[in-house]
Amino acid sequence: MENTQATAEVLNDLVQINNDRIKGYERALKELKDGETDLRTLFLSLIDASNRYKNELGKEVEVLGKDIDTGTSTGGKIHRAWLDVKAAFTAHDTHDILEECEFGEDAIVKAYRDALAEEYIPGFLRDLINRQHDEILDAHDEIKALRDSVH
Repeated sequence: MENTQATAEVLNDLVQINNDRIKGYERALKELKDGETDLRTLFLSLIDASNRYKNELGKEVEVLGKDIDTGTSTGGKIHRAWLDVKAAFTAHDTHDILEECEFGEDAIVKAYRDALAEEYIPGFLRDLINRQHDEILDAHDEIKALRDSVH
């Protein structure tokens, strides 16, 4: 029973960080300039991926007989509030937007690594988390490469 509760908490943490990611990319979309259609497409695809991840994780939380946490993490809320303050004082260019997106990707990568470090996570859930983690790493690397290419 303890492992079931702990597993549900880990899965809910991942649901929350995916909610943070969605909110972060929705905010980044608002910062883009009109001609940045490639970034718009990328950000929308990352939002779609996080929606898929949280739905997959949420189904597993329900199977465990627990409630899905539909909010965002405290850290994510704090980070978004900080971005709002920063945006009030600076004009965001593409590099700044991508830098903030990479910061968010760093956070979700860490959350997934922390989840994978938990020994009590059953193998089939570990496989699910690992698959999502691999896709998130690819997205992180893409955001980082884009950031590095923009000056």
